Amino acid sequence: MKSLKWLLAASFLITSYSSAGLTGASAEGLAPEQPPAATDRLDLTMGSAKMLHNGAVYQSAQPVASIAGRTFLPFSSIAARYGYKISYDAKKKESTAENDRHKLVFKIGSAVAYRDGVETKLTGAPYISNGYLMVPLRSWGEMADSTIAVVGKTITLKWSSVVAPAKPTAAFEVQPAEIYAGQTLVTYVDRATNATGLPFVDERWTGRLDVFPQPGTYVVTREVEDSNGVWSDPYSVTVTVKAPNLPPVADFTTDKPTYRIGENVSYIDLSTDDENAIAKSTFTGNDKAFFEPGEKSVTLTVEDSHGLTSTVTKTVTITNEVLYTKDEYDRLFTPIGDIYAVDGAAVLNYPAYKYSIVNEAAQMVRSNSPETLVQEGIAYHAQMTGNVRFMFHNVNNIGYPVSVHLLATNLGSAPATFNKSAMGMGGPTLSPELAGKLSTSRYLTALTAKPAPIATTIAPGETKEVLPEIAKVPLKAGESLSSYADVYSDKELLYNIVVVAAGKNPVAELNNLTVMPRDGIHTRGTFYSADRTITVDDRIGDKPQRVMFGDVGKDAYDTILDGIDETSGQLEYNRGNFGVLYRMHLSDVAPHTLISLNARGGLYTGAFLVNGQLVTVANNQALRSNAQSSVLYRTGDSEEPVDIVFTIASGSNLPIAMTFTPLPPIRQ
Repeated sequence: MKSLKWLLAASFLITSYSSAGLTGASAEGLAPEQPPAATDRLDLTMGSAKMLHNGAVYQSAQPVASIAGRTFLPFSSIAARYGYKISYDAKKKESTAENDRHKLVFKIGSAVAYRDGVETKLTGAPYISNGYLMVPLRSWGEMADSTIAVVGKTITLKWSSVVAPAKPTAAFEVQPAEIYAGQTLVTYVDRATNATGLPFVDERWTGRLDVFPQPGTYVVTREVEDSNGVWSDPYSVTVTVKAPNLPPVADFTTDKPTYRIGENVSYIDLSTDDENAIAKSTFTGNDKAFFEPGEKSVTLTVEDSHGLTSTVTKTVTITNEVLYTKDEYDRLFTPIGDIYAVDGAAVLNYPAYKYSIVNEAAQMVRSNSPETLVQEGIAYHAQMTGNVRFMFHNVNNIGYPVSVHLLATNLGSAPATFNKSAMGMGGPTLSPELAGKLSTSRYLTALTAKPAPIATTIAPGETKEVLPEIAKVPLKAGESLSSYADVYSDKELLYNIVVVAAGKNPVAELNNLTVMPRDGIHTRGTFYSADRTITVDDRIGDKPQRVMFGDVGKDAYDTILDGIDETSGQLEYNRGNFGVLYRMHLSDVAPHTLISLNARGGLYTGAFLVNGQLVTVANNQALRSNAQSSVLYRTGDSEEPVDIVFTIASGSNLPIAMTFTPLPPIRQ
């Protein structure tokens, strides 16, 4: 009763100080709160398996036994009441009881046991009864810190159990992963936790340094104390400190001391690093060839993985002897897809090859008017069946994010099968020409891959979104989207191209939308001869020649495709023939012929399939004037056929000239 009153009084005092904000270490003059103590009581009866633990009845595995005046208890049952976890080592024939205080080990037939590794002599040897280990009462009581009282046949065991507060953990992390002596500023990231939720009020460090002076292995240890005065166990981290990192050494050479004008220069990087960890090498002035004589400065800067750098500058000597002029060199060695300079006026002096076109029956929808979106609505609609190529190109100027959707409605009485195959999309991006370039290159790549069609069924009267890819990422204000998609349906479908605010359900919004007005500049419509085949059986490339596309002058052999705007019923002309797929077969291209693309109308970018290989125009750039050409292909030592497949890239300007010029001879 006295202890209960003391506990209540202590509880009152702690509560009072907590209310005043003086708990834990901040309560000056008060000792930290001590964990409450409790006493367990276990009553046993000689010859009985009944156990009374703190007033609750339990059944023992075996009755309490008396042999030669010594009392024995069933090991597993008594250990359970004390809260020990038990285990058995069959090889050693040892039974172990273990808790957070002690580890007790008994062996069958042995008069010696072990408590926390210390040998203890027993009052009797443990034995087996009906498969259960029996241990001596007196020895168990001593090893388990118990008092024993025997009154008649009643045996009473008492022991103290202390509910210890959970300790905090002092975990921490050392960063960075690589530490160099005398160089690395070390950061210690706190990962400490406390199950009680109490804050930390103090900590102790051993071995902590911000910069470790010497290489080697260090142990850093931390302890933390919470506001209840409970300290954590020490938490240690082993830190491996490397020898100081040395900067890399930049160095390079060339394969010979002097070069002629227009001769390829071979640069050989000889840079080294103590860890072999050069992360970046940057040359400046390292032209592939030089076209003026003299001493040319070339600089190499290297950087290791830790940001240390080294720079070296050397000279390359160019003699007066000419191997190639700048024009000759560019035509011979400019990589496929890259840009080289040309005389734009001279290109028009190349004879224009008079080719003929065979129009193939192919349906195509071009949705490009309005190109700049200024409102939500229906950009285009058309009723179609069979194979259709869709081409989209739009810029969002509505002022908020929108998405473009292709919806298909089955107006018939039978289910319709719809599928899609080749597709290419560019954007959303702030660059219309980049959107056009990406969509063109990806569409042509898909054509060569010949993807298996992805089919879906559209029930009678159902409207379904059939091209969710183009709506996956909304167009923010000012962004562009360009896309090509080949689709097919076995029944007539009503296709609607709709633009709605991002997040809206386009199918639900369809009946509330109206057709957008045309912008008067760009094209929208349905076209029925949208594949064009060009066959050139004449030998080409022995002299400079050009083939023009998108031209409206006297060399305009690429006639404008006409169709219909199904939103109004009016005649529509596909100016620029965007969305048309060209397949060009050159039966006989002369040996050593350079095939290039020259921009006649200003900016042009896009892609071509040349003999099945994708060539992106200007690679990561764009042709920006008629003084620039991009390499498409070079023939080898003999004449050869060349097949070119392309579509005019959205966002680019026309006309374009495909040029065929003889290459200069290779010189040694």
